[in-house]
Amino acid sequence: MLVKKNTTFRGIMAFTGHHLVWLTLWALIVVCLYEFSFMRGFTIPWLPLSVIGTAVAFYVGFKNNQSYDRLWEARKIWGSIINSSRSWGLMIRSLIVSESDEQPQNEEELKAIHKKLINRHIAWLYALRSQLLLSTEWEHVNLRGSFGRFARRSRKTIGVGLFNDEASEDNLKRYLQEDEYEKLINFKNTATQIIDKQAQDIAALRKKGCVSDLDHVELQEVLREFYNFQGMAERIKKFPLPRQYANMSFIFVCLFVFMLPFGVVTEFAKLGDWGSWFSIPFIVIIGWVYVVMELVGDYSENPFEGLYNDIPMLSICRVIEIDLLEMIGETDLPDAIEAKNGVLM
Repeated sequence: MLVKKNTTFRGIMAFTGHHLVWLTLWALIVVCLYEFSFMRGFTIPWLPLSVIGTAVAFYVGFKNNQSYDRLWEARKIWGSIINSSRSWGLMIRSLIVSESDEQPQNEEELKAIHKKLINRHIAWLYALRSQLLLSTEWEHVNLRGSFGRFARRSRKTIGVGLFNDEASEDNLKRYLQEDEYEKLINFKNTATQIIDKQAQDIAALRKKGCVSDLDHVELQEVLREFYNFQGMAERIKKFPLPRQYANMSFIFVCLFVFMLPFGVVTEFAKLGDWGSWFSIPFIVIIGWVYVVMELVGDYSENPFEGLYNDIPMLSICRVIEIDLLEMIGETDLPDAIEAKNGVLM
């Protein structure tokens, strides 16, 4: 997630600067053809070109709205995980109590139970994050050509590569018991099985009398919420923005940028002998605006890609981790995740 209030010129150039090169070359080629070849007679009237440009802008705007909805929904899901995780910690400590007043369970045993259930939940957070970062076929890191190379380089330098802690195997080993880790890590969906293990332990505690029937229902309801949040995040991850919208938006922008010089150069040629040459910077600016609109939507549609537009899952996991560890009296706490190079992951 980008956290700087203002985007720097350097940042803009890193993201879109290379597009200025081919836009300038294309504008220069068309102007040269207009001035020095038979192409002077081949122009596009400004009126139909402006209608096409307006239609493309509406279409790209629709795509960007849908991309933002996916991004914001992903953030709301993780916000809900924060709230429910805190509730989970509170309920574990207040609802799992001694078996009876006459024969109280050992206090140390209760603390061990609380710690195991809370640590396992922290492991679930990191397991879910790790699973959501697995790349899919339609994400940029798996594309061919310059788009794929740029995404892979960005992921290493300004994405998840900013942090040595990838929040996968190390965190699972830290918060799962050794026998559980060896078993759970081999499942195809480790996060799902961690929640299932939590449910089994809560049911076992109910049989022992450490959890009342009503409290058992409440605890299972919170676990069901975690399943719902996981499913909602997986839906965004595994179902892309419909490609008929995403791909056609890209094609329409390319078509408009291709035709743009043939309409603009004619209008500027009316200014005099050198008028057509003055059209070049304006062609580049207009084309660049449309390209940037397309790119913003394109890089926002996948909020779990490991790039700088992502939901800051690592930061959210660490916030929850610190809160839950403090609930069980831990003092050796990990540091909060800080933004690096203006990016919070």
